[in-house]
Amino acid sequence: MTAAQSYITIRNVGKNFGDFEAIESITMDIREGEFFSLLGASGCGKTTLLRMLGGFETPTRGEILIDGQAMNDVPPFERPVNMVFQNYAIFPHMNVRDNIGYGLRKLKLSRTQRNDMVEEMLDLVQLGGYGDRKSDELSGGQRQRIALARALILKPKVLLLDEPLGALDKQLREQMQIELRRLQRTIGITFVFVTHDQEEALTLSDRIAVMSGGQVLQVDTPDGLYERPRTRQVASFIGTMNFLEGKVLSRVNGHATLGLSALGEIIMDAPLPGLSAGQSVPLAIRPEKIELLKEPSEGAVQGALELKTYHGERSYYQVRVEGHDELFSVSTQNAGRAKLRALEEGAPVWMKWHDDAFIVLDKD
Repeated sequence: MTAAQSYITIRNVGKNFGDFEAIESITMDIREGEFFSLLGASGCGKTTLLRMLGGFETPTRGEILIDGQAMNDVPPFERPVNMVFQNYAIFPHMNVRDNIGYGLRKLKLSRTQRNDMVEEMLDLVQLGGYGDRKSDELSGGQRQRIALARALILKPKVLLLDEPLGALDKQLREQMQIELRRLQRTIGITFVFVTHDQEEALTLSDRIAVMSGGQVLQVDTPDGLYERPRTRQVASFIGTMNFLEGKVLSRVNGHATLGLSALGEIIMDAPLPGLSAGQSVPLAIRPEKIELLKEPSEGAVQGALELKTYHGERSYYQVRVEGHDELFSVSTQNAGRAKLRALEEGAPVWMKWHDDAFIVLDKD
């Protein structure tokens, strides 16, 4: 991404708290109008990075620019950003209208202008007619919408969201994911969203930065991260994955033949530069890329069904293969697969795959 395309520029940014290095050194660009997510487990540094964007923490080193303007020395209230927290921070003594319009008090606006802006926000977050409600009369989803409206009414260039859906139950959370995506598309500003929920990040984001240990492991689109993770760590964090080692048997005209121990051989359209015969290659394959069979088939690998779990639309099967240490996870659609679902644990099964279903990972 060129400097002209970057709206939020993070250059060699690091953060120390005493002797603890929360952020090592991150360089990253976020585009204007992008829904960008910071994804990682607790303690990975994602919230610290978000707080540095908001001005609530100061980088120990490096620089942050928003729309070409250096931000390191700019206090939070002077930055072109606003922030939505997980707990919403709704003022309990105010009604909905006053909560949303709270930030307008410092602006020289007439009462009519303020009321018009508040009503516009109420309509935007689909709470028209709720202006006189008290905070204790609202559901969790409604409170979250109020927090969003209050943050957006000042028309920031960037909205920062620190796990804003974390306090909601699963069904409401899924509804609010759709609503949040619609809202971002409607207003068109840049959203930077922090979450530990991989499904949430995949659903909402234009691009995702996967973080661990104060570092960014990979930045990519949702499908890019899912289909083409670069490392085992990223592949482990995004969905379910099967891992195995291949050994280079030969390379001819850009095609590599890899031996998979007890699983036979595969031929991949991958040049594998720098690797010669006999060297190992880390590989991965998604559960849905494996076909599970009740009967033997040419090229299929035999195993034993160890465990099966029903997930409504899909079922997951854990298969043990002699000579392979880890269980294989296989996922199948349930529609039309009643005979497969009827298999008893311990029954013999067979697995098939297309060679191009395997992903070559970087060595850790």
